[in-house]
Amino acid sequence: MKIHLVDGTYELFRAHFGAPPKRSPYGMEVGATLGFLRSMLLLLSNPEVTHVAVAFDHVIESFRNKMYKGYKSSAGVDPIILNQFPLAEKAIAALGMVVWPMVKFEADDAIAAAVARFKKAKSVEQIVICSVDKDLTQMVDGQRVVCWDRRREIILDEKGVTEKFGVGPESIPDFLALVGDSADGYPGIQGWGEKSTATVLSKFKHIESIPNDPNKLGLGIGRATTLLGNLQQNYKDALLYRELSTLRTDVPLKENLGDLKWMGAYPRFKKVCLEMGDERIPERIPLWR
Repeated sequence: MKIHLVDGTYELFRAHFGAPPKRSPYGMEVGATLGFLRSMLLLLSNPEVTHVAVAFDHVIESFRNKMYKGYKSSAGVDPIILNQFPLAEKAIAALGMVVWPMVKFEADDAIAAAVARFKKAKSVEQIVICSVDKDLTQMVDGQRVVCWDRRREIILDEKGVTEKFGVGPESIPDFLALVGDSADGYPGIQGWGEKSTATVLSKFKHIESIPNDPNKLGLGIGRATTLLGNLQQNYKDALLYRELSTLRTDVPLKENLGDLKWMGAYPRFKKVCLEMGDERIPERIPLWR
């Protein structure tokens, strides 16, 4: 079997910017949620999609905000989409999919924890992470765990991650720490661009293994000297950024493998759709409980 783990936060944002706006009979904007539902129905129409779960950032903030004040938060996020998170979770759960609404942790952490747990099962042929989040590429493992960009139909296995970033999955947290990640709100280390970082980490893999000798970095001596100086001056920051980008695999998930099997939508799904003013979506459900 294959397990599909969906980044619900990304999907909801994607639907917010891609689906037409729509107000429910009660005056609430629900366009993103409806777009998200249509996307999940398309996913479930694939016969290979049998076991699936959706992780959400129930609140944007997490434990990482206490570690670094500049980390991403809900500040500045359009209330129209923020207000739809509870609705989207309710709708997806009514559709019969396992939902992981994260508060202390992030959606990415839930997905990482699920990967760590379920990839050990002999019955699991492959785990497909449905997300474009760079952080999640650290969970890729050969062709057994892959990332799938559903919009562009791009699948990244371990070879694909290395081709895209210049480093393997195990070095992704170090890569992001040095280069920075604007989506998560940390700047990286000055001067460490993607190419130079990939050149160094492809040889040494982790920040603490980078030698102090500029001759060993595989870059021009002047460039290497500058980069090492910047790293040494901001070494604690680099380690902090790496901790921010390292996904947690200890998220307590109550579901077992069997719970992830999609058994159809619940009858309450019709009511949820009716409240959103769309009575046609239930007509597309191929299986009911």
